[in-house]
Amino acid sequence: MNRTEKAVALKKTNNCCQAVLLAFADKLPLDETMLRQIGSGFGSGMGCMEATCGALCGAVMAAGFLNTTGRPTAMLSRQILQDFRTRCGATICGDLKGVGTAKVLCSCDDCVKNAVLALMCAIGMEE
Repeated sequence: MNRTEKAVALKKTNNCCQAVLLAFADKLPLDETMLRQIGSGFGSGMGCMEATCGALCGAVMAAGFLNTTGRPTAMLSRQILQDFRTRCGATICGDLKGVGTAKVLCSCDDCVKNAVLALMCAIGMEE
C-alpha cells in the first residue's frame, strides 16, 4: 500500500490532519499517539470548516520534519499550499465541502490524498 492509499485508509478512523501525519509515521520522530494528539485540533479544518483544510495542515506539519531539501520549510509550505489548491480547488475546508454553495470541490478522501501528494512533491519523495 502506498502513502496516499495508506492516508485514505487512515482517514476512516482519524481526522484528515491525523491521517496525513500518520501516513508518514515511519519517517517522523514522534510516535503515533503523539501524531494523533498534534493533529487532533485540525479535524474539519481549523475552526470547524471555517479555515485551512486539516489535510493541508498535516502536510505542512510533516514538511517541517521531513524537509531535507536545503530550502526553508516556509517555501515548501507555500509550494504545498499552491499544489493543494491546484489539485483541490481551494484550501479552506468549508469551501472544499461546499458550505454555503452546496458545491463540493473535493471530498475529504481526495483532500487527504492530494495533501500527501503535494507534500511528497515538495520534498522530492517518491511514492
